[in-house]
Amino acid sequence: MKNFDKTIQMYIFEGNPNGRIMCELSNWNGRVYKISRSDISEFAQREDADNTGVYFLFGKSTDGNDTIYIGEAERIVTRLKQHLKDKEYWNDCIAVISKDNLLNKAHVKFLENKFYQLAKDANRTDVINSTIPTCPSISEYDVAMLDEFIENARLLVNTLGYKSFDVLTANAEDGLNDEKEIFHIKAARGAEALGFVTSDGFAVLRNSKIAMSTTPSMSEYLIKLRNKLIESGTVVSETFVKDYVFTSPSLAAAIVMGRNANGRTEWRNKDGITLKDIEESEIENI
Repeated sequence: MKNFDKTIQMYIFEGNPNGRIMCELSNWNGRVYKISRSDISEFAQREDADNTGVYFLFGKSTDGNDTIYIGEAERIVTRLKQHLKDKEYWNDCIAVISKDNLLNKAHVKFLENKFYQLAKDANRTDVINSTIPTCPSISEYDVAMLDEFIENARLLVNTLGYKSFDVLTANAEDGLNDEKEIFHIKAARGAEALGFVTSDGFAVLRNSKIAMSTTPSMSEYLIKLRNKLIESGTVVSETFVKDYVFTSPSLAAAIVMGRNANGRTEWRNKDGITLKDIEESEIENI
């Protein structure tokens, strides 16, 4: 399916990118707000702050992991005021509404459930909802409308810098090898993996295998991340059961190989050429 160019309108209140931002997409009736915790009172002054919608609370856990809470409300600002009192962990909020306030309770419950599933599938942020949001029964017309609504909202949320719903769908079995150059690693202790470069790092594909053990020199941070992948179920019996995006090729290589590594020299394409050599060659041809 062809991807079309998009035009996004972004309004930064008071010129403060860390405060309130309003985003809209051409020919879409949705609206996305980014609001810092300290700016909820200013957001409350807007007429559409009382609209029905879904919201995402972003923060960090005690061990430093990025977290997200996904919720819905018939009056967004009322719920956010409540969360100022009952949820202390969050710093920023994303609120998604329709400009004409046509979303009803069933719509936002559906959106809440789908965004929850997207965040779990993406596995980029710790989802801290205590229960799985229920999915209501709605008409197929509403499903079609809301599916498009979700895709547009995801685009704007991603544009604002939040990758929680950016689900990786490409893998070596999807027939996308012509579009994504696939790199591989095969190393000691059973490490064998496939992956490719993404706009925000490096994706290791499902069915890739990590080393059965780590070297004594492997950094504590890398060991903790490796253990987290195992504890979360992303890696089972030394095998990735889902695609996973790392922030860099080196981080991906280190987790796969069980040791500190330079990913740009470890990852090689089908012809044995390193990622480093390919990048340098591309720069020379500019």
